[in-house]
Amino acid sequence: MSIEVAESQSCPGYVDGPPWLFKGSALYQLHLVKADIARSFIPKDLRLVEAFGYTLGGFFLARYDDSPAGMFDELVVIAGIVWNPPTSCAWAARVLVNSHKACRHGRKHVGLPSHVARFSKSCSKQRVMATSENPKSKWNGFLNMIGISSTCSSPKGCMDIQVTEITGSSATALCDINLPTDDLFCRVRAVEPAKISGPTTALQSDEGRSFDEPSFNSNDDLRDVFAENDSLNRSISVLLSKPIFALEFNSLKMQVDAPTIVSQRSDNVVSDS
Repeated sequence: MSIEVAESQSCPGYVDGPPWLFKGSALYQLHLVKADIARSFIPKDLRLVEAFGYTLGGFFLARYDDSPAGMFDELVVIAGIVWNPPTSCAWAARVLVNSHKACRHGRKHVGLPSHVARFSKSCSKQRVMATSENPKSKWNGFLNMIGISSTCSSPKGCMDIQVTEITGSSATALCDINLPTDDLFCRVRAVEPAKISGPTTALQSDEGRSFDEPSFNSNDDLRDVFAENDSLNRSISVLLSKPIFALEFNSLKMQVDAPTIVSQRSDNVVSDS
């Protein structure tokens, strides 16, 4: 059975064609990303929007409760902004989702650099108390939507999300996202930027081998591993860049149309000066 037929049976929303509708909540955070790092992800015929050696990148973290692929989490690493006359658009460096259907669709139909990942969520230990002691305690809308029960007692608590990329039987830690929490609810608001930290320890397999230790059968496989590791390291650099602004979206309703080709760079439209 082909992948297309399997997706048709289990995920009709994608097969029905665009526009695709996603509902949930999200955090959109902007970072100052070094132009040299961002440019490594962007085709050479497109122009990066930059000033003083930096562009606006960051990440988009979402929890979808309703989508063509059902419920899933998504982390989009945004390398920077590129010109798409008469306006501009964000460029995805890496997309992590905990849904194989969403990953296949992103790669095949949208051209996204999608990868399957695991999203492990936990409350900071110093903030945890029994729910029975504080039955009316609640998270803000976004934290409720991404699947964490209300067990933190302080409005200044935090929640940690560890994102681990999965490739076959191997797993590579990508980053830890530390989200501050409070009890204010609204549909769209500016929030304190989440704190991002890189991977700290290598995961171990059942055989005692490091999960992120590459295995290959040819020189071509070796080159692919090195290229992928380089892309992963640059994606982590984007996430670890300086945050400047964050927006939280509750009751998110996002309509995704069919992908279009980004306009190629034209010196008649945008000059290098």
